[in-house]
Amino acid sequence: MSYIASRLSVVKPSASMAASQAAKALRARGVDVIDLGLGEPDFPTPLHIIDAAHFAAKAGQTLYTAAAGTAEVREAVAGKFRRENGLDYTADDIVVANGAKQIIFNALMATLETGDEAILPAPYFVSYPEMVKLLGGTPVVVECPETTEFRLTSALLEKAITPRTKWLFLNMPGNPSGAVYSQSDLEALGAVLAKHPQVLVLSDEIYEHILFDGREFVSFGKACPELKDRTLIVNGVSKSYAMTGWRVGYAAGPAPLVKAMSTIQSQSCTSVCSIAQAATVAALNGPQDEVARFRHAFEARRDLVVDGIRKINGLTLSPPEGAFYAYIGCAGLIGRKTPKGVTLEDDAAVANYLLNEGRVASVPGVAYGLSPYFRISTATGEEVLTEAISRINAAVAQVE
Repeated sequence: MSYIASRLSVVKPSASMAASQAAKALRARGVDVIDLGLGEPDFPTPLHIIDAAHFAAKAGQTLYTAAAGTAEVREAVAGKFRRENGLDYTADDIVVANGAKQIIFNALMATLETGDEAILPAPYFVSYPEMVKLLGGTPVVVECPETTEFRLTSALLEKAITPRTKWLFLNMPGNPSGAVYSQSDLEALGAVLAKHPQVLVLSDEIYEHILFDGREFVSFGKACPELKDRTLIVNGVSKSYAMTGWRVGYAAGPAPLVKAMSTIQSQSCTSVCSIAQAATVAALNGPQDEVARFRHAFEARRDLVVDGIRKINGLTLSPPEGAFYAYIGCAGLIGRKTPKGVTLEDDAAVANYLLNEGRVASVPGVAYGLSPYFRISTATGEEVLTEAISRINAAVAQVE
């Protein structure tokens, strides 16, 4: 007898978590492995944020909060959107959850009917299609190749929309590609969406502060204000403030959708940790110097990785425009043999070879819907990245 619900049969575990766990398993056996599977800044959370959490705990802010978040944190989020993105939301338009992933999960749970379609430009974040499937929807994968700079175009979007389309997912800067959409890119997508009023837009903007080469971030909400009543802007403090473990994501959107998401949260986890919410207020309202420092460090790491990978015969890498990943092309390795005579048939085989022989954990491109690539995180120190590139180079050099 199986006691597992049938809906789980179509859902895969997180590929990035699986890569990291494989690295940990090797480490437990005494193998020296560099884990570049997870996207997690290696910086400590800024001290003023930790101090705010400490103060909140000592002051007795240790009770349940409203499901959507405290008034203070929702006001801080609304202020952030006004100040940084030119978006006019009130606290009633804001919901806070345990990470951006829970925000997305709640939004899909609140809206998806069986068979509804969600358009996912590939490469996409690994959890998008699995959440859509888990909640009864149908992922519609639209490949956005390197020739489009990994961006969804208006022509590709128009072709993908059907009467069953409920959501379009956007992620900018993108995980894993680092692709950034310009104002004109977003306006072109908005013009297509204007003709299809049944389509909601989920704009995942959690990497907005990690932009390179002088680029300026443009929120989808700012580029397409006419679509405000069907746009959900998703963000959080994990990446910009080195707060992955604090688990705070937030969103702004139409009041009826936000209310429905809050209802779901009230019946699942009640609310976000009150102390983490106080820390988020400090992050959003406090000094932003560390955010700029982190960005400069991530850009230097990007440059180091791009320079190193380009010197490896058989691999390619377009310079990421933002975020902290490198989506490395490995078409030049497909069909070749490892020193043990194993044929590298796809990017999953390449990632497996790099883990077991190169001792570097990465995530294969198949997990992101676009092959043949593999993703490494560049959110770790330059010394570690230099060693990882050296190991990848040595492993690739042995492929015949």
